[in-house]
Amino acid sequence: MQFSTPTPKALGYTFPAEWAPHEATWLSYPHNEASFPGKIHTIYPAYGEFVKVLAQGEKVYLNVNDAAMEQHARQTFAQAGVDMEQVFFCQHPTNDAWCRDHGPAFVINPKAAQPKMIVNWNHNAWGGKYPYELDTQIPLHVAQYLDLPVQSPGIVMEGGAVDFNGAGTVLTTTACLLNPNRNPTLSQAQIEQYLYEFYGVAQVLWLGEGIVGDDTDGHIDDITRFVNEDTVITVVEHNKQDENYALLQENLAALKKMRLHHTGKQLNIVELPMPAPVIWDDQRLPASYANFYIANAAVIVPTFNCPQDQVALDLLSQCFTDRPVVGIDSTEIIWGLGSFHCLSQQEPKV
Repeated sequence: MQFSTPTPKALGYTFPAEWAPHEATWLSYPHNEASFPGKIHTIYPAYGEFVKVLAQGEKVYLNVNDAAMEQHARQTFAQAGVDMEQVFFCQHPTNDAWCRDHGPAFVINPKAAQPKMIVNWNHNAWGGKYPYELDTQIPLHVAQYLDLPVQSPGIVMEGGAVDFNGAGTVLTTTACLLNPNRNPTLSQAQIEQYLYEFYGVAQVLWLGEGIVGDDTDGHIDDITRFVNEDTVITVVEHNKQDENYALLQENLAALKKMRLHHTGKQLNIVELPMPAPVIWDDQRLPASYANFYIANAAVIVPTFNCPQDQVALDLLSQCFTDRPVVGIDSTEIIWGLGSFHCLSQQEPKV
């Protein structure tokens, strides 16, 4: 496959691991009531707590639609005790709050004259499920705001569909990236080539299905995440009657067969429990402890008011010994079918 201009990989850029130092975290303020039917007012206390923890270690950039939304956000953050000197508002209108998927993908090359670049993937709201005409503009707005160069691959890609170890490997799922509602004209090999060239990776590891209730068609950030260069956590369901049991066992079996390109060794695998099922309005929600966000100041983990919460927090604390692991109640936010990782996109420090 030929690309018309030198790609980020050809120019020496790579996508860092999430645990590498951040310059900032980018967020898009939640405002779409259709995403949280009848409940959007209930999510703001937990959202404010999330921003409070983020701001303890890095800048927070918040996309808002207008001055009224900025004022709403300021009130939310004041009630949470957020350090407002760390928060910066950008009037970049959005359709929804899921900045992991519509936000900019930052790649870096410390040796380049411009050490940071934005990859502007297309966003089509997970296969055209929701409006997206504003969301797909966000990377370009951010690039202009930060005065950064941009490359636009011209295909659909979502930040929640990929997870990186910072040493050349990316994890993803066939359920999402090979779904015909994303890039129907591209083969698996062609999609891999885009991942190599625009994220600067050397290896793509493919898992299969995502968890039940995930309207993204199987994002990796609900099932398996790197916690260091050669270790992943992966969620498992212990109840054999649960509809997630078999598909998560298949993913676990696939992980055990994988080898890392930079060492030739197997992955270290840490099994993380699934929370008790979260049901709202007869709908199974995609609750998962894997949707944590690795911020400078903490690893922020969604919790769901069940006994598995503490087990998950303890396991993740063993994986991340360099920063605290903080649980924040996500039982309201998950009604929007995502949690803290879905809401955020890191801007790396160079």
